[in-house]
Amino acid sequence: MKFKTTEASRLLDATSLRALGEAALAQKCSCSVGDCAAWESVTDDRWPAPQMEKVGSLRAAGDHWDTPTPEPTFEEFHPQGTRYDSADAPIAPLYFPYNRCDAFACSTCQRVLLKYTEFGGYYIDHRVRELQPQRVVDAAAPPVD
Repeated sequence: MKFKTTEASRLLDATSLRALGEAALAQKCSCSVGDCAAWESVTDDRWPAPQMEKVGSLRAAGDHWDTPTPEPTFEEFHPQGTRYDSADAPIAPLYFPYNRCDAFACSTCQRVLLKYTEFGGYYIDHRVRELQPQRVVDAAAPPVD
């Protein structure tokens, strides 16, 4: 799968994310990322940057002084009782952590991977999950308090 450079900055919603995953002709990959059916920590030395191409983002456009972007929610979407680390958890673009993700395509195996960075009190942790198009749901945004 080859993408145009302009696609790297496009904002992906549930429909376009599902289509992106369905278009990928994924094969089994032996790269350092591994299976990652659920969220998995991937250090910089394990992330195969040379073979990854950014193909879009689920993050809202950056802040501008005249049009600030509201902080994305930290609320998760688990209507069937799944958890953050469940391989069968839904992929809901308007919910955490998907609303902080970029999408990357691997030039070796053609998989599409979602990646975001978790910022803890004393650490930075890059997390990756394979895009499974059958798990993408178009859930309405959570209510704003």
